[in-house]
Amino acid sequence: MTHDETNTETVEVPQKTTTLKGEIISWAKAIASAAIIAFIANNFILVNAMIPTGSMENTIMTNDRVVAFRLSYLFSSPSRFDIIVFHHPDRDGLLYIKRVIGLPGESVYLINGRIYIDGVYLAEDSAFAKEPFVGTFEPFIVGEGEYFVLGDNRNNSEDSRSWKYPFVTEDLIIGRAVFKYFRGFEILR
Repeated sequence: MTHDETNTETVEVPQKTTTLKGEIISWAKAIASAAIIAFIANNFILVNAMIPTGSMENTIMTNDRVVAFRLSYLFSSPSRFDIIVFHHPDRDGLLYIKRVIGLPGESVYLINGRIYIDGVYLAEDSAFAKEPFVGTFEPFIVGEGEYFVLGDNRNNSEDSRSWKYPFVTEDLIIGRAVFKYFRGFEILR
């Protein structure tokens, strides 16, 4: 054999044949896996919610879609100004979304449209509120494991000011709202 000659052996590679039954089983496994992953994510990791009212405007608009992270408070507690998703304290089964204003052990005063925490004006709140709210409300003394919450649209929000039991207890909190994704993506703060 010379250098120019080449050995051209052909080797047949067996073709993998897929049966209809095999294809159906493959698709069924993929769909079942996706359903299991979605179930776990939706029930243990994320909350995917549509906002039906304007109580959080201008931060979250009516019909916006929001994703909340269920594990946010696994090792920590909510902080002031976190947007939380929770079960309503007076109405079983209803989910609400509001901003944390008062923390455990604090006194929250709402005087002439201004918020005071333990007697100190909460100026940072104006960055979130749609407009200054109207009114003066009784002092709210937040107990241990409880939170005082308000909607950002203070003049059009059913929140801690108007509930029979005005506080959200830790066991009612589902998670912290992380981002909205309908009509544009935005990280929530």
